[in-house]
Amino acid sequence: MILDIPALAATWLLPFALPLCIWVAWSDLREMRISNRAVLALVVVFLAIGPFTLPLPMFGWQLLHLVVVLLVGMVLNALGVLGAGDAKFAAAAAPFIPLGDLHFVIALFAANLLAAFVTHRLAARSPLRRLAPHWQSWARSKEFPMGLSLGPTLAIYLALGALYGSTS
Repeated sequence: MILDIPALAATWLLPFALPLCIWVAWSDLREMRISNRAVLALVVVFLAIGPFTLPLPMFGWQLLHLVVVLLVGMVLNALGVLGAGDAKFAAAAAPFIPLGDLHFVIALFAANLLAAFVTHRLAARSPLRRLAPHWQSWARSKEFPMGLSLGPTLAIYLALGALYGSTS
């Protein structure tokens, strides 16, 4: 398996994006919201590291992904399909993913979403819930903290990109 993301870029982006991905998953579990600071920090990571690790034309195209995903996310949020924080995080994560890896990332996200959903629902009905009894994600039984799968999907993708990314 060879991914379109340059291995060098993924290697440099991962250590900075990983804590933000964890923060997003944790805060969405705890508060059912994804912080604007986390989203902006993810964009700053890409803007600070991307120009030095990606070919400049690729860097420019990747930034366009942010705009397109943000616009689509705004429409989906207005239709009530997903939360505003989810849409903003997806937009902030979009520049990290080259278009050639889109199918792979969708499959990775689907698997991650299924695993996160089942784990969350089982934990909510188990004694594990007592570890964090005031988390909003337990109280809102019909809602799911999408950050629990969005954050890890980006982190896993970057880790795989560091291992199996392109070398050219």
